[in-house]
Amino acid sequence: MKPGHFALVALALAAGLSSGAQFMEHVLGLAPCPLCLMQRIWVMLGGLGALVALADRPTRLGYPIFAVAAALAGAGFAIRQLYLQSLPPDAVPACGPDLGYMFEAFPFRDVLKAMTFGTGDCAQVQKVLGVSIAAWSLLGFCALAATGALWARSTRRAGAPA
Repeated sequence: MKPGHFALVALALAAGLSSGAQFMEHVLGLAPCPLCLMQRIWVMLGGLGALVALADRPTRLGYPIFAVAAALAGAGFAIRQLYLQSLPPDAVPACGPDLGYMFEAFPFRDVLKAMTFGTGDCAQVQKVLGVSIAAWSLLGFCALAATGALWARSTRRAGAPA
């Protein structure tokens, strides 16, 4: 496949993951936890990188590297959420207030800490088709990272400049 095709696949993956998250929140009524929101941010950044690549030049090596980096960062947050979900109930961190309230009442440092490390809300397991949403998210990030890696390989084979 050509680099532009991989960029389209990466964009489609990011759009699918983002759409799924929006569906779960707005149709199924599942409120996202802080780690879920961080995962959404990294999905959107990966998709934005693919979109910019398509608008600019998908043969630039920096774009697939950015997509892989965004996918790895998002996967890290999904792994953190899976870790919190695996803890025994007495080891789970305390639940925090709603993020909207945190943004209004807490210093940004505290909000960022909650979004980076998670709260007790992140330990609640929500399942889709018998698999936790965090595990689905991790699978999506792995697909995005693999697409980015194949995109980079295709770009290098094409001999395009960085």
